[in-house]
Order: sequence, then structure tokens, then C-alpha cells
Amino acid sequence: MSKITKVKLRKKRIQKNRVKIIGSKNIPRLVVFRSNKHISAQLIDDKSKKTLVDISDQKIKNKNELKKTDIAYQLGMEIAKIAQEKKINQCVFDRRWYKYHGKVQKLAEGARKSGLKI
Repeated sequence: MSKITKVKLRKKRIQKNRVKIIGSKNIPRLVVFRSNKHISAQLIDDKSKKTLVDISDQKIKNKNELKKTDIAYQLGMEIAKIAQEKKINQCVFDRRWYKYHGKVQKLAEGARKSGLKI
């Protein structure tokens, strides 16, 4: 009997969510990646398999003075501004296997506050 690892279970959860969440050029998929040190987000068009917008917390100024949740909030606001410059007003939120709280929640709230419909 084979042993099921955390990685296999994580990939299974991601695939289960990806069946329901599909991004297009007009309504791309907002993907969040979170680690202990950094957070990043991308807007992806799944049909043409291209990344439309990407941003990381490493591009944010004065991040040494802020908490991680505040950095995530600013990141959400920045990705919404860049998306609106590219005439993207709506997206589908893909949180992957992360729970919707903390940094992931603040990123979504920041994007919503800047005018991106999730």
C-alpha cells in the first residue's frame, strides 16, 4: 500500500478547485501564492495559457515598516490598478489550497477596494 504524502494531497485539492475555476481574457483567474516570507499574485488567461499581470511583494516600497497583512492589502490594490490599466475589471479568485484568512483575505479585499470585481 502506497503512502499518501502532503504534496499529493495538496495537488489533489488544487485540481479539485481548478475544475470549477477557469479564467479567460475578459475574466482572468487571480492566483495567489503565499510563503512565510513573501506573497505574490497573478492574473492568468487559462484559454491562451498566458499570464496577463503579475506582481510580488518585493516590488512594494517601505515594506519593512508594515505588517505582512498590510503588505498583502497593498499588493491587492496594486494588482487591481495594473489590471484596470489593461482594461480588466472582473476576475475569478483562486486561493489554491490556502484558507481564506490573513494575507490571502487582505489581498482580495485590497483588490476589491481598488475596483476589481471578484
